[in-house]
Amino acid sequence: MSTQAGATAGDGTGRRRRTAAGTRRAAALLTAAAAVGTLTALPARAAEGAPLPAYSFDPGAQRIAGAASSALASVLEPGRTYRDTLKKDGKLYYRLNLDTLRNSYVSAVAVPEPGGKAAYGDGFKITIQDGSGTECGYQDVSFGSGEYVRPLSAYARRIVHPDVSSCQEAGTYYVLVERESDAASAPGDWGLELQHVTEPLLKQNGPDKLPEAWPSGTPAPVAGEPKERQGGNGFHDAVSLDTGEWRASIRPSQTLFWRVPVDWGQQLFASAELGSSDEGDDLVSNALALGLDNPARGFVDLKTIGFDGDPTTVALDPQRPVDHRNRSSYETATNGMRFAGWYYLTATLSPEIAQEYGDQAAPLILRVTVRGEAQPGPGYDGDPGVFQVTKDDRKAAASGATGAEAATDSTMVAVAAGGLGLGTVLLVGLGAWTLLARRAAR
Repeated sequence: MSTQAGATAGDGTGRRRRTAAGTRRAAALLTAAAAVGTLTALPARAAEGAPLPAYSFDPGAQRIAGAASSALASVLEPGRTYRDTLKKDGKLYYRLNLDTLRNSYVSAVAVPEPGGKAAYGDGFKITIQDGSGTECGYQDVSFGSGEYVRPLSAYARRIVHPDVSSCQEAGTYYVLVERESDAASAPGDWGLELQHVTEPLLKQNGPDKLPEAWPSGTPAPVAGEPKERQGGNGFHDAVSLDTGEWRASIRPSQTLFWRVPVDWGQQLFASAELGSSDEGDDLVSNALALGLDNPARGFVDLKTIGFDGDPTTVALDPQRPVDHRNRSSYETATNGMRFAGWYYLTATLSPEIAQEYGDQAAPLILRVTVRGEAQPGPGYDGDPGVFQVTKDDRKAAASGATGAEAATDSTMVAVAAGGLGLGTVLLVGLGAWTLLARRAAR
């Protein structure tokens, strides 16, 4: 039986609602320079008994300290990523300087230590509010009934629209991140990754009523042998996928990240199958969690399923096609399918699996289908930024490049266009790799 983690969201209607960064950069540089026209390397699997890989924070994220009072809050700039720390029952304020030309989304990824205990309802809430405390938009996420922690993501939004009565003026706004914890929960600090992205308004606002009928039937899975596509360790290094069956391995307490480009008018279907084990037959409730987040890192859906040694599959609910009009829905999942871009899939295996079936890596098959032809966009009055699917995105999905590698590939193309030869790039990359290796040895 599958269950859904708790999540609530709200929009601005004036109502109140509820140490390897350098090494990775050098490796990515070498990969981009040496693998032109080839597949990028898959992330290495963790050896049995080895420590789990840490969450992969964006190495370019700026350190920031959230304030206890809005009056002392530091600014989150558009297009930037930040890192902070969220203590148990903590409340952190950040500042936004917003205009009336773009919608704003601020996401937070909370990263507890793997394997920690979580009580029912543990999680956090992120809110954008104006200077009078009116909530413009919020999202409230929790671990649900899983009783174990995993990275949690959510976003808050401030939307500019003539039908919205509050939060429409240009000026100062605030982001509030509040951690909600039970007394029995693990008390450790959570790492926090924050991102501020903006979305252009439409050239002309049109009807926003959703069609009553939509294709909700689940398509047949893609035939053929699963291909290896091990997941990444965070949003930053999420491994790209397209339609197909993909094989990975996952250890107890581990969360893996993938990303799938979904364009306007397209639908995303995904399921995860946990392979059988001959180590026992005891039932582990909520053993496997499969989650979906949108291109702004907003929560869309999450399902869990138990495991008793036999193969078991958990599937996300069918979602509406990606449509700008989806934002008119009060239903969290439909509202989340509001723009084109990279959608993120996460899989987490319960730490209890280690107690019942051992700490070895378990086989996982991810089945992904993107259905429908891409449709024209809604008519943005400006560059869509991350809210689009490009030719390079589709190439990355076909090759399995991580988000970090794809970004580096784009940089390398720009460098090559500027006249820097591939041999020079390789020499620079090798020099950086050698220097980092020597520093690590010291």
